[in-house]
Amino acid sequence: MASSMNLQVPHLTKENYENWSLQMKALFGSQDIWEIVEKGYVEHQEEAVLSTDQRELLKESIKNDKKALFFIYQALDEANFEKVASASTSKQAWEILQVAYKGIDKIKKIRLQTFRAKFEALQMKEAENVEDYFTRVLTIVNQLRRYGETLEDIQVIEKILRSVNDKFEHIIVAIEEAKDIERMTIDELMGSLMAYEQKKIRKSRILSNKFFNQSSH
Repeated sequence: MASSMNLQVPHLTKENYENWSLQMKALFGSQDIWEIVEKGYVEHQEEAVLSTDQRELLKESIKNDKKALFFIYQALDEANFEKVASASTSKQAWEILQVAYKGIDKIKKIRLQTFRAKFEALQMKEAENVEDYFTRVLTIVNQLRRYGETLEDIQVIEKILRSVNDKFEHIIVAIEEAKDIERMTIDELMGSLMAYEQKKIRKSRILSNKFFNQSSH
């Protein structure tokens, strides 16, 4: 009994319910108490009507239930403990957490789908500059990663290369031909596109000034 109480219990967080529940089921299984958490036990109002065997079985069930409840308590921070404080059995506590976190998971999946759609739809606006577009892209990327999406930098880079304005076509071709985009960082891509953008702006100003000077004579 003492050794089982010293087992390392996984800690429940806002982000890890699915993994936590699997780890807890394994822990309960190792202690032969998962069935009591999953199915509960029948509480008798009057023990006097029970046979000796039934009393022993009930006593063992209560003991295992308290053991399971103790493990659940160990896994919770104060906020989560408040959720299950009114539960009198491990089954009740387990189901309270299941309902609470399944709801969170559902919301999480909906938000993840929303941000995936936003990422796929990303397109640089005509008057948008490189820095502003990268900020918009990375805001969505960070949201996706926050909700558990595995999004590699190469996927972000490829998306940006596909979605910038046509005016960047020449530099995009040059980047793809001259550089290994598998090893490229997002910051390096932004630097290359910003440098090209500034060069285009300077060239446009020079041509504009030249045209203005010619017109004024």
